[in-house]
Amino acid sequence: MSPQGPRAAAERVVSDNSLTVRIGDLRLELPPTDQLVFLAGVGVLAALDLIEWPLALVIGIGHELARSHHGKVLREFGEALEKA
Repeated sequence: MSPQGPRAAAERVVSDNSLTVRIGDLRLELPPTDQLVFLAGVGVLAALDLIEWPLALVIGIGHELARSHHGKVLREFGEALEKA
């Protein structure tokens, strides 16, 4: 049986919106498929020299930072609801 409450709900939303790959003791959390396709598209644009590599890197890092911030906000919101 899975944990109940706002914090558990926030964790489920965050984990359902990502793909977790385990390699031995290493746990790698990948973005959802649609976001992986976006990042691959940016990589293809850079490989074809349609955009510069530094720009592709900045776009990719910014995209990942926004995604991780969204997960953090959801977790904190769940914790705040549990305390209320």
